[in-house]
Amino acid sequence: MNCGCAEVVTSGLLDLFEARERMVGAGRSVEGSERVALGDAEGRVLAEPVAAALDLPGVDNSAMDGYALRVAELGPEGLPVVQRVPAGAGVLHLPAGGCARIFTGAPVPLGADAVVPQERVRLDAAGRVHVDGELPRGANIRRRGEESRAGTSLLPAGTRLEAAAIALLASHGIAEVTVRRRVKIALFSTGDELIEPGATRAPGQVFDSNRAMLKALMARTGVEVLDLGVLLDDPLDLLQALSRARDEADLVVCSGGVSVGEEDHVRPAIERLGGIAFHGVGIKPGKPFALGFLGESLAAGTPLVALPGNPVASLVGWQFLALPLLQARQGMTPPALESFPVTAGFSRRGPRGRRELLRVVLDWSTGTPVARLAGGQGSHMLSAASQAHGYLLVDADTDVEEGHAHGYCPAAQFGR
Repeated sequence: MNCGCAEVVTSGLLDLFEARERMVGAGRSVEGSERVALGDAEGRVLAEPVAAALDLPGVDNSAMDGYALRVAELGPEGLPVVQRVPAGAGVLHLPAGGCARIFTGAPVPLGADAVVPQERVRLDAAGRVHVDGELPRGANIRRRGEESRAGTSLLPAGTRLEAAAIALLASHGIAEVTVRRRVKIALFSTGDELIEPGATRAPGQVFDSNRAMLKALMARTGVEVLDLGVLLDDPLDLLQALSRARDEADLVVCSGGVSVGEEDHVRPAIERLGGIAFHGVGIKPGKPFALGFLGESLAAGTPLVALPGNPVASLVGWQFLALPLLQARQGMTPPALESFPVTAGFSRRGPRGRRELLRVVLDWSTGTPVARLAGGQGSHMLSAASQAHGYLLVDADTDVEEGHAHGYCPAAQFGR
């Protein structure tokens, strides 16, 4: 049965993209850095730019297994093989009138101006090389410094170090890097009804899934988590936890208790220790999202992200709004939301007064992507969120019609 409460239109809600801009603007980068070994740098953020230590490649080398030769010396009589050049060999000089057997990555002998792949070569009875088809000068040669020159910029400050970036640094012999210190996030859930997974559940109690989900999401961002657990709906407990979070963390993230009901005590506690920058975003799920601060102001204090209690709304709030603030705190430039059009494989009445973020899977069976609902779309239904490939972004007051295009936002961009 649908109670109709999800269709209530609330005035004064921030647009999703305006809210996202405000979140990024609130994310001043943390101070402090440290030197770490490259092997410990995965997921860390560069605190300063890194310059190339070498020319890469260091010498002209072969892009494949084949034969290095002078194009002008190719003729019907073929060329004798006079050298063998494996990877790691020194730079040789190619004698006139001959060619070199060469392997991928091996230095191209001086005098050679092309490498022919071994698949295009015929060897006659005397072992001379004959080339089928045309061979342009420079073919299959990686030139010295074509990727980078020593002293030029390799990676800018603010780069999050992932596998390819770490490999690039290693290819220059760089063993240590200067990275920003880890952002410390104080995390807690609120609600008298919440209990830890594994505890004995009494009627009316609910296992705390939000904190488990948020800790998993945070683990992928390279932060340090101060887990304050589940807090009861008690004003004094909330004040004590928020005071500790203000003093020990760079960012506070909580879920639940930010609405306006009689048992929602988080907002009064935040306002006593700081303030609310905004409350309410025009998205479904995720409307009760709030950005606050602990201290004198948002600019000078500790930012606080108050996520809704419903787990899917909390997930959406983290991915679309809290994550870019964290990235800015880490010294990164948060990327713009990635989206592209896909065809809807269903029809559905659109949301009233706010955007809806439907959890969908992409069906490629027809050769082009068709978005299909991943399951039930209630903000409490984690099953669909756990299976979804991404979100179909439905504009406010717009119905979804089967066969029509809508924007699709892949979940992978959030580090899922």
